Amino acid sequence: MLRNTLDLLVKLWIWAIIIRALMSWFRPRTYNRTYYDVSRFLHRITEPILEPIRRYLPMGGGIDLSPLIAILLLQILWSFLAPFVP
Repeated sequence: MLRNTLDLLVKLWIWAIIIRALMSWFRPRTYNRTYYDVSRFLHRITEPILEPIRRYLPMGGGIDLSPLIAILLLQILWSFLAPFVP
């Protein structure tokens, strides 16, 4: 049960990172309250993992690779930890 819950949380975190990255590409031309509320929520839950990566990862030609690195790190970490979770 704990393993399933943690697996779900990791997957939700990965999807939040993906959605945040996609939303950064498509910004509305006019003010959209829902867009900015969702964007702010995703920023709050994903920034704890993305910000430390950005500190050590140089910007590659204006492209932020921290979401890709974060997703890879989360998947690798979970694949090592999952067998030890009851």
